[in-house]
Amino acid sequence: MTYKDIVCHLRSVGIEDAESDAALLLEHYCNANRAHIFSFPDESYTSSSLEEAIRRRAQREPLQYILGEWGFFEESYFVNEHCLIPRADTEILVEKAIATLPDGARFADLCTGSGCIAISTLKHRGDCSALALDLFPKTLELAQKNARHNGVEARLSFRLADILRPDALDGEEPFDAILSNPPYIRTAVLSELEKELSAEPRAALDGGEDGLVFYRAILEHHGKHLKENGFVLFEIGFDQKQEIRALAERHGYTAEIGYDLSGNARTALLRKS
Repeated sequence: MTYKDIVCHLRSVGIEDAESDAALLLEHYCNANRAHIFSFPDESYTSSSLEEAIRRRAQREPLQYILGEWGFFEESYFVNEHCLIPRADTEILVEKAIATLPDGARFADLCTGSGCIAISTLKHRGDCSALALDLFPKTLELAQKNARHNGVEARLSFRLADILRPDALDGEEPFDAILSNPPYIRTAVLSELEKELSAEPRAALDGGEDGLVFYRAILEHHGKHLKENGFVLFEIGFDQKQEIRALAERHGYTAEIGYDLSGNARTALLRKS
């Protein structure tokens, strides 16, 4: 099968980034050089693993799950069906955390998933430590694996808990910050998402009827675990700016909104008024 064949097949099932996906599959399964792939698009490759990967991708399984590893910030992460795929949008939150955490800070990463927020933050803030929390054992195991893979396991502890419960952080010392990219898609919208998103854990996407269930729980139940000058840093949906500001105000916080390169609201930094 040639690069051209793979691109044509992936395009036929509606995959927009067929060229990039085809090249990544050839790099991963055939150890092919990208420059060589593009220079000789009619060269044939033979691999049963490649054929299986193409079949899975044609069924709209996310490329990241097929490859099993994905880049985020300046690190690499193992990914599978038990975690949300790390996305470039979330790097904005990590950049903000790195710049805002005080010296020697300890923070909590709620709904940690792959662990990418806590781990990339710790990689670039060697003075900090963190607690990563998730509801699902297999997800937390993956985050632990990623912590070891990226060399921050000594500064990152883990806790299996449900952040919707008031006692999720009980027994912990106060934190300098709470970071979170919680589920924030409204339940009614989930059925309208692209096919690849439907392969990701629903629990990592579903933010309830108004998309605010997890933000509300964090502020209601866990703000008490912040130090006096601590802050909360959320990733938010592009259309949630006003709702997050109003929610923050109701709980005694001010909200500073951060934007991505497209000008969409992406983060909210909350501090006590």
